[in-house]
Amino acid sequence: MTILRTTLLGLLAAIPLAAGLAACSPLTAINALSSGSASQVTRDLAYGPLPRQKLDVYAPKIRTGPVPVVVFFYGGNWTTGERADYAFVGHALAARGYLAVIADYRLYPDVHYPEILQDAARAVAWAAMESSRHGGDPARLFVMGHSAGAYNAAMVALDASLLARHGMHPHDLRGWIGLAGPYDFLPIENTTTRPVFFYPDTPASSQPIHHVTAEAPPALLIAPLPGRDKLVNPQRNTGGLAQALRAQQRPVTETYFDKVSHTTLVASLASPLRMLAPTLDAVSAFIDANSKVETALAPQGMAMPESPVTEQSPATVQSSATKHAPATEQGPATAHSPASKQDTATQAPAVYKAPHDKTPVP
Repeated sequence: MTILRTTLLGLLAAIPLAAGLAACSPLTAINALSSGSASQVTRDLAYGPLPRQKLDVYAPKIRTGPVPVVVFFYGGNWTTGERADYAFVGHALAARGYLAVIADYRLYPDVHYPEILQDAARAVAWAAMESSRHGGDPARLFVMGHSAGAYNAAMVALDASLLARHGMHPHDLRGWIGLAGPYDFLPIENTTTRPVFFYPDTPASSQPIHHVTAEAPPALLIAPLPGRDKLVNPQRNTGGLAQALRAQQRPVTETYFDKVSHTTLVASLASPLRMLAPTLDAVSAFIDANSKVETALAPQGMAMPESPVTEQSPATVQSSATKHAPATEQGPATAHSPASKQDTATQAPAVYKAPHDKTPVP
């Protein structure tokens, strides 16, 4: 949080309108400067019986019919975070015509892995069952996250056991979006992260990269260029996961931006900081490409038409794989060169309409 505050306050200092917000937290200042005029917000909806199993919904004020749904999970090393701090993400997505669901989830030390992920899956199941009440189309459902939240999104999209307890499958997602996520971070060097995953007894199954199969939904992976992210190594995590997805012939778009850090990547979604990177444009292009109405309405099990994913930055294609070096949430490691590569989205899924599991998570 100290790094986040220092970095974002430095950026906000350059914005004249932010001068009067200097005493606020950086996320409070960003939210204050982000327009919510296009959003209709419904707060404090429960997706489970526990205090942190709550979410806020940001719906476009103007829409002609049901819109794609995006469930967003924030970062914070699985120890901190509040959904209200990420209102700017909800406003940004709603302004582009999507129904944004910003969910809290239980944090360490109250819970560990995998309970944190059970909350994430439960929030996605709520969106599949309840988003239509708020103008969303559950047949066009996406999951998205930043940092630790990108890990949550990745696991929900890749580990079929998480959605299975709600009668769902990763195929029910039209795609998932990861911003600077940790997807392959053993051994864990960050002392804050270690107890969350019972290190050194962390199971290999806790790593998203070990859940990549030929069933994985389309993915958009965005990260800072190598050297710009001091917390999560983009080469090993974003580049490595993209390579693993391509090895299974799964559609993945991999993009790196050169003017953002680990923390400012998500901040670039906010209207005052979009000059840093076209992150919102990349996210919108991915959602739109994987939200074709004709594919959303296709029956379960029917082959879907191809839906192209538009890439948002120049490409440097990865030529060969090399052995991963250790990387963690805390610091970078040397690994293979990253790629900015576009693949074609194929066989977009139809949503399985299953009853929402309302039983408490163990």
